[in-house]
Amino acid sequence: MRSVRAKRALGTGLAVLVGMGMAVQSRINGQLAAELADPVLAAVISFGGGLVLLLATLAVSPRMRRGVGRVTSALRTGGLRPWHLLGGLAGATLVLGQSVTVVVIGVALFTVGVVAGQTVSGLFVDKAGLGPGGARAPSLPRVVGAVLTVLAVAGAATGGLGDAEAGTVLLLILPLVAGGGMALQQAFNGHVGAVAGSPLTAALVNFTAGTAVLVPAWLGVLTFRGGPVAWPGNPVLYLGGLVGVVFIATAALLVSRIGVLLLGLASVAGQLVGSVLLDLFVPTAGVEVRAGTVLGCAVALFAVAVASVGGRGRTGAVLRESRT
Repeated sequence: MRSVRAKRALGTGLAVLVGMGMAVQSRINGQLAAELADPVLAAVISFGGGLVLLLATLAVSPRMRRGVGRVTSALRTGGLRPWHLLGGLAGATLVLGQSVTVVVIGVALFTVGVVAGQTVSGLFVDKAGLGPGGARAPSLPRVVGAVLTVLAVAGAATGGLGDAEAGTVLLLILPLVAGGGMALQQAFNGHVGAVAGSPLTAALVNFTAGTAVLVPAWLGVLTFRGGPVAWPGNPVLYLGGLVGVVFIATAALLVSRIGVLLLGLASVAGQLVGSVLLDLFVPTAGVEVRAGTVLGCAVALFAVAVASVGGRGRTGAVLRESRT
């Protein structure tokens, strides 16, 4: 039991660190979109960059290639369903949301919008057993943690938006939708990673699906708006894909160990901390961190601590017993 708790704590801590990296990705993609004046192209560069990196890794990684073979075989035999390959659609929505909204509302508010969608969606995804770890009943600590997180989001959004215009408030819809999709993304990628025996193979499938959607979308935009006038010279702005690869691969590895809900809460906690630090110390012009946002982030962190002691619900135990 002690080793199980230690592994859960380690997995939760790793998810928090990866979440902090996602806050950095949000800032990178938001700034790239602003300098290109084209959020869809910024999303293509982020996802496409990650795909190129994974394809290069595939060329030198026998484990990844074996993983691709296992995924193909599982699709033929029914071990994987076709929709398990579509997690990248949610990732594409997230990256597009970063590119469209971050420079307007800031990393912190974008992140709290993702929290709301991801927390609620994570409860239902775990309950329905859509992740590779099977069904996880919504134990009391997990439900309390989820409720606290939603309250934290409400407080942070209220304090952070202040007297913002209605159009700015509506921008929170994108991160809400993206957050809801992220729970499904983590569940589907977890299935792919479990079958492949390689989290990088799961990341490759994810980035292939996302890029396949974003490229035609950008070509449609290109027809009406044309390409960018100039390309940013800062090389850091082209590293969003690398951060995304680390996030997707790590999430695919962790989801079967700590569940969709706890993975989502922990990674979001990391995003909240990272986003507030970025908005405080590397602020975007016109974005102000308010006390309500900081308080909301603190409550969300406490919510993660509460949810992390919930363990696996009775549904998971029943499933384990039925397999023995």
